[in-house]
Amino acid sequence: MTSLAFSTLGCPGEPLDHVLALAERHGFTGLELRTADDEFTHVGLTATERRGLRTRIEDAGLEILAVNSYVKLCAVEEQPLESHLELAADLGARGVRVFPGDDPDFAGTSPSPGEIRALDRVTSAPKDSCILLETHDSHSAGAKMASLCRLLDAEAPGHNVKVLWDSAHTWSRGETPAESFALLEPWIDFVQIKDEDSVRFKPVAIGAGDYPIADLLTALEGTGYWLSLEWELKWHPHLPPLGEALPATREWLSAHRR
Repeated sequence: MTSLAFSTLGCPGEPLDHVLALAERHGFTGLELRTADDEFTHVGLTATERRGLRTRIEDAGLEILAVNSYVKLCAVEEQPLESHLELAADLGARGVRVFPGDDPDFAGTSPSPGEIRALDRVTSAPKDSCILLETHDSHSAGAKMASLCRLLDAEAPGHNVKVLWDSAHTWSRGETPAESFALLEPWIDFVQIKDEDSVRFKPVAIGAGDYPIADLLTALEGTGYWLSLEWELKWHPHLPPLGEALPATREWLSAHRR
């Protein structure tokens, strides 16, 4: 059976008790913890607070797939990567979600200056937790992300970067789930899911869009990757609450398994 997780992006500002209750009620066993000053997970937590948070999540039988930062690995500006990696290690998370954040106007040959900056950051970063590079913004396409990962493999052997595959983002760039999976498979850690429409490529209620979930499940058959619902209620308040989206996601997945 596929293990299911969800991101706390879907319940912005809610306390840990609320998150744990949702997970228990709907049988989800993994979490992505959005990290921000207005959430219960942030880099300002003391050592005691970190131990307490980790203990409560572990005692609930949950695994932390990622500490979801807003670090941009390719950006010119300084990025708080190390502090987030330290937080992930303290919480027992598998890694830190980061964005590529490269210059969208770069039109030269690869590697871009931003990708070289990413290489430098990866090379010098602590290795206690993985850097989970999401298919997002400048590297939403699987082909673009795979190119960056090959650069890291060649120039930073033994690096701690894996791919967090946002399956809707690669689809929005014209790739089928099977195509993206073939490109990204060597580096995938887990897979984010959500429903979208193919007109605006914006999140919609589960089942209201036309994301090809059956094709994704076919591509992933036999792999055992976690599926994590990225419910973007924080940015799209028109969406139904997470408490409705979680059972709808279970039904959506069950209805489209071939």
